[in-house]
Amino acid sequence: MSFFDQAYLGNTVQVWAIALGIAVGLTIILAAVKRIVVRRLGALAKRTTTDIDDLFVDLLRRTRLYFLLAIGLNAGSYVLTVNQDVADVRRMVLIILLLFQSAVWGSGLIGYLLGRMARNRMGGDGAGTTTVAALSFISKVVLWSIVLLLALENLGFDVTALVAGLGVGGIAVALALQNILGDLFASLSIVLDKPFLIGDFIVVDTLMGTVEHIGLKTTRVRSISGEQIIFSNADLLKSRVRNFKRMQERRVTFTFGVTYESTDAQLAAIPDMVREIVGAQRDARFDRAHFQTFRDFDLAFEVVYYVKNPDYNAFMDIQQAINLALLRRFRDEGIAFAYPTRTLIVRQEEQ
Repeated sequence: MSFFDQAYLGNTVQVWAIALGIAVGLTIILAAVKRIVVRRLGALAKRTTTDIDDLFVDLLRRTRLYFLLAIGLNAGSYVLTVNQDVADVRRMVLIILLLFQSAVWGSGLIGYLLGRMARNRMGGDGAGTTTVAALSFISKVVLWSIVLLLALENLGFDVTALVAGLGVGGIAVALALQNILGDLFASLSIVLDKPFLIGDFIVVDTLMGTVEHIGLKTTRVRSISGEQIIFSNADLLKSRVRNFKRMQERRVTFTFGVTYESTDAQLAAIPDMVREIVGAQRDARFDRAHFQTFRDFDLAFEVVYYVKNPDYNAFMDIQQAINLALLRRFRDEGIAFAYPTRTLIVRQEEQ
């Protein structure tokens, strides 16, 4: 009897050699095909504008050698004569390796989807980087936890009690960390919905300033007086936020008063004077000017106009120019601005 005809574990040496050759040969072929396809598709993907082909190339790169080896060994094992127990072990090992490879592919898919969301919805805004990274970490932990449970189940473990324990433990952790988790999800809401971005000037209740940082738990705002104001993300979303950076036009309302000694003709001419002065200002759009009411010391006029540039300094420059023009025009027309006065009338009764 030759060496190749000798039997080991129910199969001759020749059969073992054929099985090993199939396993090694198929593994080498799959690895070579993977390398060639990745190289050629990678070069093609660099010349296209879509990112789907980039995703496909990345998933191919993430295909692990142990998975290709498992396919080769599984194919070679079909040449052998094995009992049912060995066949079950072979199937179990292949399923477990497929689960772990699926988790690797899933991690790549999660990274692609979150990266695409960060580019498209956040416009490359650095404020969402930390939040997206945290969301990616949480998603991958959930994915690998599911894969681990499925692997344990295929190994014959009863995962029902484990899942129940993890559920109870998860509830306990969630209750203990509810404030932190609330801020985390509020941060995610800020990043996705974008009520404000870094550099926006916002007003929250009586506090105001420029947004400097949007983190996982807090948002930091630099106030106009110089100090840094730190808001909890959850509390910030519960408040009414006014974003002045998003303002297209600034509506301005101001009043002034003239003396009661002004004539009817002067009072009737004032709205046209204001219209002319406001209309002469660059980036200002006149809306209305009216003799509003009688007050204790003056006759009040109300003026409304719009500043097309939302910048606050631009508004103040226009308002200053309007005030100076009103002073000069009223002086030329003999119209006096009112200021608080009191007239005392003394009557002497006859004895």
